[in-house]
Amino acid sequence: MEVIFEKPDYLWLLFVVPIIMIVHFLTLKVTNRKALKFANFEIMERVTGGQSLSKNFFLLIIRTIIMLLFILALAGVNITYLGQGSNHDFAIVLDSSNSMLVQDLKPNRMEVAKLRAEEFIDKLNSNNNIAIVTFGSTAFVESSLSNDPIETKTIISSIEARKTGGTASGDAIVTGVNSLILSKNSKIIILITDGRSNVGIDVDTAIEYAKLKQVIIHSIGIGTTQGGEYTTGVNLTLDELTLQRISSETNGKYFKIISSEDLANAYNEIAGLTETTVYRDLTLAFTLSALFLLLIEWILFNTKYRTIP
Repeated sequence: MEVIFEKPDYLWLLFVVPIIMIVHFLTLKVTNRKALKFANFEIMERVTGGQSLSKNFFLLIIRTIIMLLFILALAGVNITYLGQGSNHDFAIVLDSSNSMLVQDLKPNRMEVAKLRAEEFIDKLNSNNNIAIVTFGSTAFVESSLSNDPIETKTIISSIEARKTGGTASGDAIVTGVNSLILSKNSKIIILITDGRSNVGIDVDTAIEYAKLKQVIIHSIGIGTTQGGEYTTGVNLTLDELTLQRISSETNGKYFKIISSEDLANAYNEIAGLTETTVYRDLTLAFTLSALFLLLIEWILFNTKYRTIP
């Protein structure tokens, strides 16, 4: 389980808690002095059993909890944990750089990736929405979230490699996350690439953004171990360590693909995965709890712990 704060700056207000305690005891001290000045100790001892003055610890505890709940609500406290999820929305994020035309997978990496993506869509049900994103030196949304499999597969089949000068994996992740932002289901990115990120948004920044938005990323590294030459004298190899880290930090899985069958198996496994990151926003619950305790505190302050002038 992980606790995430959407507005962590508000956590500085936690320093108010010890101040509340100090004020409580100072106020109590002044009140006690006034009470001692005019008290009838014989009656007080008979009523209290010898304890003439209460320190109101219970009241202090309630006030402290109220303040903590309000501060956590302001900070936007959320918890995430791995649980069973029934519905998923996907963003297929496909590397469309020119290197995807390398023919170490037949007929080439791009065509294999497109074919297996279409087969994957056929395995999904009507509850699953799909967005399509392509990227090279920058990222493009080819299709926003849709549950129309025919239209989505048509868009995938029309994707062509672009002559770009880099691989912007960070941009691709951020764009993929944004394409899922309106989803009410569990959010999953399938990132398919054959290179290493060398332009655009830093991958670490993109990972943190995906984690903040509760998006799982399954990374698929496509290409043989030897890499492939896509232009004379230039041989690309896969940055597996980065892809593994992307998936590990977002509760996803990394798949190494050296054949068309490997990619089919990876998609089959992703389609069958039921464990996902469950997201719970506790802001409303903490706010309502604080208001309820505030009412209890007000009742106690005006009854049991009332100060009689």
